[in-house]
Amino acid sequence: MPSTMPMRTGSDAGSAGPANQPRPTSRPRLAPHVRLTFDRARQRHVLLTPETVTLLNDTGAAILELCDGKRTVAEILTELRDQYDHLVDDEVRMFLADLLARRRLEVSGG
Repeated sequence: MPSTMPMRTGSDAGSAGPANQPRPTSRPRLAPHVRLTFDRARQRHVLLTPETVTLLNDTGAAILELCDGKRTVAEILTELRDQYDHLVDDEVRMFLADLLARRRLEVSGG
């Protein structure tokens, strides 16, 4: 069974997550300069920015695939609960908050 804790690597790994979490009614989406893709050489999903490559585990990729600007954070959590047996909502919110703080995500609404 895949981990339910999104993986952070590289310069992202040692930082603490921000206290401000996105609201349940926020609609997150990738920032215009960010791309989620599958890296065949690494055999895993990566988050690409102009200056960094962030390796993601399956859970992190699943979360970001749902961040389309249409779904709310609450809807994303509901979909993830259907996919994973043991989902910790606060971990997902902290993952999203961390990416918002790093300007990898943007939110509308909420």
